[in-house]
Amino acid sequence: MSNIKIILGSTRNNRAGDKVAQWVLEEAKKYNLFETELIDLREYTLPFFELDISPAYKKPNYNEIQEKLSKKIEEADGFIFVMPEYNHGYTGVLKNMIDTFYNEWRIKPATFVSYGGVSGGTRAVEQLREVLIELQVVPIRASVHIPFIFNQFSEEGLLKEETKEAANLEATLQDINWWAEVLKEPRKNKLQ
Repeated sequence: MSNIKIILGSTRNNRAGDKVAQWVLEEAKKYNLFETELIDLREYTLPFFELDISPAYKKPNYNEIQEKLSKKIEEADGFIFVMPEYNHGYTGVLKNMIDTFYNEWRIKPATFVSYGGVSGGTRAVEQLREVLIELQVVPIRASVHIPFIFNQFSEEGLLKEETKEAANLEATLQDINWWAEVLKEPRKNKLQ
């Protein structure tokens, strides 16, 4: 069974990401396609990128938090990025976290559950896809984009039924699982 990490890429107060990430986590558990865990970047306060050498060339001497997060990313077979769009882009905290690591990301699939205003985060996803390709991550086509995020959840924090139907998270979860399984053996062979 694959291990897919759900990465919540916002740390701001009153973020909508808590509800979105919880929805993704509960749906992933419901379908039982893979093992999963939520990585909330609020729980991993990383210093602003300050490494002496790029992690692409040599694994840095990480601090305790960086080392813990490195292990979480390394053990993953794939990623679901739950992310907002800020000013047509993804968050600085997410970029900082991604840049802190290199080999931990390689040859693993990624998908996106984005949210925001009218675009539902699609512009941020397009930017992140380019960065992930440079890290040898395989961004898959299937993804979920939730527009007008503050109108999409009930008072109880539940995603409204019409939004669930439009989001089609189940197909995205099936695709990320398929890609994670397909890439396991090639990743093992390439990284030996």
